[in-house]
Amino acid sequence: MSSTSNPNGELITLEAGHYAAAVTTVGAGLQRLSFRGHDLVLPFPPGQLPPAYAGKTLMPWPNRVAGGAFAFGGQRFELPVNEASTGSALHGLALWSEWRVEQRSQAAVTLTHVLHGEPGYPFQLALSVSYVLDEDAGLRAELGARNCGAAAAPYGCGSHPYITVGGEDISNCELGFRAGKVLLTDEQLRPAGLMDTKGTDFDFSEIRSIGGQSLDHAFTALPEGEWDVTLRNPALKLAAVVQSTGIQAPWVQLYSGELRNRKGLAVEPMSCPPDAFNSGQDLVVLDPGQSHALAFRIHAAEG
Repeated sequence: MSSTSNPNGELITLEAGHYAAAVTTVGAGLQRLSFRGHDLVLPFPPGQLPPAYAGKTLMPWPNRVAGGAFAFGGQRFELPVNEASTGSALHGLALWSEWRVEQRSQAAVTLTHVLHGEPGYPFQLALSVSYVLDEDAGLRAELGARNCGAAAAPYGCGSHPYITVGGEDISNCELGFRAGKVLLTDEQLRPAGLMDTKGTDFDFSEIRSIGGQSLDHAFTALPEGEWDVTLRNPALKLAAVVQSTGIQAPWVQLYSGELRNRKGLAVEPMSCPPDAFNSGQDLVVLDPGQSHALAFRIHAAEG
């Protein structure tokens, strides 16, 4: 007797008004989001591994830990290196695990997962992700973590959706967002210092065509209140918008999706920058019983 296992676990569909979405139980991932039949999140086949970390929830750190090692509380920890080209530990420990469905309805789902600890990260965290679809507001996602262990834990989080406008090549789209600084990197994508964006190729404060520009950078100095990243297709007169706040998500990573044929732009709200486990910049330290949350929204804008 044989059985077939799906690399994404269960696919949970959500509907509200003109919006439709699907969430996977493996990695608490966002498999697709559409508005009036137009994709706002670039989908991937539900029976295949998500390409280039598409839609994954990134906990207990987003982006990279350089060298797969860090020091915390006077101890050194070594994480599994899962990006050989840079020698980094990439995107956390929960993205390939099966999450539990705690609550679900036609328009909402909450998934949970417990990190019990391992040699490279011997901390215990109760994680949660909720997705709520609203006919007016689009999709709201909230990432939550609570330290359920006995020791303080270093922590960061993020999400990895690829936004799109109908699956069109992003080279034909316009991009707009306000960020005062961009994090430069070396050849191994390790942080190499912040640079002001004003007057550079990284300045998208006025919405403009992306063209052939390649991006794989973290941005900060975001608006203190709500910030947004807008990807607009002039031909369709439709935009996909990612929104969060500078308090919960003071960083956002943008990647121009070459590994997905530039059909989507990864817009990753993050609580901390790449390699925060080593730099300590915006690193969250959760004491026992303490919680953290990061919320963001993806919606359509017509016109």
